[in-house]
Amino acid sequence: MSVHNLNCYGRPLGESNDVGSKQNYTHIRIQQRNGRKTLTTLQGFPKDVWHPKTLLRAFKKQFACNGTLVDDEELGQVIQLQGEQRLKISTFLTEEEIPKSTIKLHGF
Repeated sequence: MSVHNLNCYGRPLGESNDVGSKQNYTHIRIQQRNGRKTLTTLQGFPKDVWHPKTLLRAFKKQFACNGTLVDDEELGQVIQLQGEQRLKISTFLTEEEIPKSTIKLHGF
């Protein structure tokens, strides 16, 4: 069997280019730093609703933590916040009428 024969059967995943959970989800993750220090990251937030810098400013003010906006080649813009902020971010987004079904919590 050659590689050429595999092309005749079409695409195994259909015609969609969206593979996995990268489509239309907001991912909230936690990363362990050193000791008890943690870092909460937010990826895939709806840019049509908020500008990332205004969203970061609102998080920093409401959660009393520091944060930064990181540009990643693969993931796009990612918001990083100090500390365990996953549930606070999730409730903030649901209060701002982002559907809970589009928010994915990852971590411990």
